[in-house]
Amino acid sequence: MDFKFEETAGGKKSEAAGQSEMICPLRLVMDIIGGKWKLNILCLLKDGRPLRYNQIKKGVMGITNVMLANSLKSFEEYGIVHREQYNEVPVRVEYCLTPKGLELIEALRLLERFGSGYISQSGRYESYCRACLYFEGGQNKPETAKLHSAEQKTCR
Repeated sequence: MDFKFEETAGGKKSEAAGQSEMICPLRLVMDIIGGKWKLNILCLLKDGRPLRYNQIKKGVMGITNVMLANSLKSFEEYGIVHREQYNEVPVRVEYCLTPKGLELIEALRLLERFGSGYISQSGRYESYCRACLYFEGGQNKPETAKLHSAEQKTCR
């Protein structure tokens, strides 16, 4: 059987019926986390606690409602974020990382370690994001983050 491939943003799509899209795994991850605001959103959700829409909006300075809604929807489509809507008046919606999202955080922690090492070796850069992903309160304490998330209400 002959296959024709069409180039897509992240890979090649087969025209044969029933064939899945062929994609580079790294490009897929870059599609998931790429964008001006997505890492900021992930950093807010990193400890597993559910956050309401306005809590996320206040935590990501400068983000518009449209960009936040689009980013959260994208994460939800990829299975990174779970959206829970409660039938209350007014309606309450909470967002939290799924197990797949927590796995992504672990991968991002590896990238953060590489970036931190690169920054310290190069002498050309300074890190401005000490409260993000791997660092808690400016110190390298992944165990603390796990303890805090276990004590608080977590995503299902």
